[in-house]
Amino acid sequence: MHDAIAHLELQQLVARFANAFDLKDWDGLGACLADSLHTDYSELRGTPPETLTRERFVELRRAALGPLATQHLAGNIEIEARGARADLKVAMAIFRRGAAGEQFNTHCLYFFGAVRAGGGWRIDSIRQKVLMSVGDARIHAGVAKPA
Repeated sequence: MHDAIAHLELQQLVARFANAFDLKDWDGLGACLADSLHTDYSELRGTPPETLTRERFVELRRAALGPLATQHLAGNIEIEARGARADLKVAMAIFRRGAAGEQFNTHCLYFFGAVRAGGGWRIDSIRQKVLMSVGDARIHAGVAKPA
């Protein structure tokens, strides 16, 4: 039964993480994260993997996604929980729309690491594997632009 509870808690963590972007609930996003986290968005952003504080991660997402209407849809969640650590693989479709109606959508897999801390689960690593992106990447301030 303990595994089933952990799996449900981890599924809820993914849902809160995704919904926080769409609701522009930046405090809620921060509540999903460990104090620091290792991230790898190199396939979308063209930047090397890095370790960020929770506050810096949220600040960067607010700046890049705040002006956009978004919807993050998560599914096909695979969970491996081992005590106070868990690894998750999550399929996600991310829809983005700019003020003039332009769109940039990404279909990807997220590989999350999570740790049980303070009575709940927190994400402490994120790797995004882009399967495909469609549309105008210029609307997303966080995406590396071709030279």
